[in-house]
Amino acid sequence: QVQLVESGGGLVQAGGSLRVSCAASGRTFSNYHMAWFRQAPGKERECVSTISSSGGRTNYADSVKGRFTISRDNAKRTVYLQMNSLRSEDTAVYYCAATYKAYGRWAVREYDYWGQGTQVTVSS
Repeated sequence: QVQLVESGGGLVQAGGSLRVSCAASGRTFSNYHMAWFRQAPGKERECVSTISSSGGRTNYADSVKGRFTISRDNAKRTVYLQMNSLRSEDTAVYYCAATYKAYGRWAVREYDYWGQGTQVTVSS
C-alpha cells in the first residue's frame, strides 16, 4: 500500500507559476513509477506527465510539454510538478498516482494508488 497526499494547489494568474507536491508514505516509494493526472469539470481525467521510479525517464502530454516539469526526490518520498506559463485551460484538480507496472502507462486504470487531489485554478 502507498498513501499519497497532494499539496500546493491554489489560484494563480495566467502566465504565472505553481508547484504542486505529492508526499508518499507506506511501501517503498522508490519502487513506484509516478504520474500526475488532472481532471477539469465535465472532462475525463487525463495524464499530463509520468516519471520513472528512479527519476531517469519522464514524459509529458503535448498540452503541457515545455511548460511543466515533473521531478521526484526518493529520499523525501515526494514527487513534484512545476507548472510554468499557466493557462486558463490548465485549471483542474491535479492528482498524483503510483503504479508498480512497467513504466510508460498513461491510462487511469493502470495506476494502483491515488491521492485526494489538489485544486489548481488559473485566472485569465
